Amino acid sequence: MGEAASKAVILLGPPGAGKGTQATRLAQRFGYRKLSTGDVLRDHVARGTPLGREVAPIMERGDLVPDELILSLIREELTPPSDVVFDGFPRTVPQAVALDQLLKEKELRLLAVFSIEVPLEELLRRLRGRQEGRADDEEEVIRTRMQVYREKTQPLIDYYQARNLLVPIDGVGDPEEIFARIAHALGEV
Repeated sequence: MGEAASKAVILLGPPGAGKGTQATRLAQRFGYRKLSTGDVLRDHVARGTPLGREVAPIMERGDLVPDELILSLIREELTPPSDVVFDGFPRTVPQAVALDQLLKEKELRLLAVFSIEVPLEELLRRLRGRQEGRADDEEEVIRTRMQVYREKTQPLIDYYQARNLLVPIDGVGDPEEIFARIAHALGEV
């Protein structure tokens, strides 16, 4: 297939890093299709598809949807020849390995994995802004979420770094500046 192959990029980043915003900008500016597993899952639940009925109780409990369900969902959603940006997926190395297979199968070339990096204090400031006037224990919750994110995501960052796909992006600044950094980096890959 050569150069005609469709392209894929992945956006990683902690809660509050602005992945969704940047994925939407990539979609608008470069015609990428934004694929957020959360959005897709919620859509299936809303439409009452067989998959939606299967995942609804899992999501209601706040549990993680099993990898094989997520992957069958993504397989269904991946319809080349459109370029795709993954927002918040994969989250684990097994998901990344399975995604590699899937991209190969669908003849999509993974161009880059952008890791949006934001210092903890800045994330706390942003998330505080989202949760008007909630108590200090909210901050503990946020810190815990960050800790979990780091522990879970570090192996993923190592995985993509080892394959020379990881591109760290400075996630501090206004969304337009951050997007300019991603667009610039995209031009380099």
